[in-house]
Amino acid sequence: MARNDEIARAVRDRLCCARTVAINLVSSPGAGKTTLLEHTLDALSSEISTAVIVGDVQTDNDARRLERHTSQLVNAVVTGGACHLDARQVEAALDTMALPDIQLLFIENVGNLVCPAGWDLGEAAKVVLFSVTEGEDKPAKYPHVFQRAQYAVFTKIDLLPYVPFDLEAAMQCARAVNPALVCIVTSALTGDGLSDWYAILRRLVREARPDAHLVGA
Repeated sequence: MARNDEIARAVRDRLCCARTVAINLVSSPGAGKTTLLEHTLDALSSEISTAVIVGDVQTDNDARRLERHTSQLVNAVVTGGACHLDARQVEAALDTMALPDIQLLFIENVGNLVCPAGWDLGEAAKVVLFSVTEGEDKPAKYPHVFQRAQYAVFTKIDLLPYVPFDLEAAMQCARAVNPALVCIVTSALTGDGLSDWYAILRRLVREARPDAHLVGA
C-alpha cells in the first residue's frame, strides 16, 4: 500500500503537469459505470479531449463498448482476478498516452465497493455510483468508499416507480457518512440529471485549463 501511494503521488504530479483531470469511477457491479461513460463520451468528446482506462477482472468487453463512442484512446486493463486497479497499472497506461493532449481521463475501476476504496490512483476526484436497485443503506455498509469520494452519482432513477428505494433516505445516508459529498441524480436511459454531471466535468477541466474553450461551458 505504501508503494502504491508513492506511485500515486508520481501519477498525480504527472497529471497535474499535463493539466489532465483524472476521474476515478467506482461502484458495485452493474451500477452503470460503462453506460454513464458511453453517454458522457457521446456528449463531451467533441469539445473535451478524453481518454479512458477500463479495469475489469476478465475480458475487455467494456473497453470495446466504449471504443464505439470516442475516437480517443480507450485502454483496457484486465486484472486477472484482482478486485481493483492500482497506481502501477494506471502509471503503465499513462505511458501509452500523449497526456498534454488529454483534458479529461476517466478511470473505470473494477466493480467493487470494498477493494478500490483504499487504493489511491492519482486521480483528481473519486466518483461513486449508487444505483436505485441497491439498498438505501449502502453508504452505511460501505462507508470507506463514500468517505473517500467527492461525488456520488445516483443512477437508474427511471426505475424508482418499480423498486422499493427511498432516494431521499439514501442521500441522507450518504451525507451522514460524508457531509461534503456532492450528489447527482441521473438516468442514462431518460437523460435526467446528465447535464448536471456534464457541468461538473466541464468545471473540473476549466479549473485545470483556464485557457480551454469548452462548447456549452
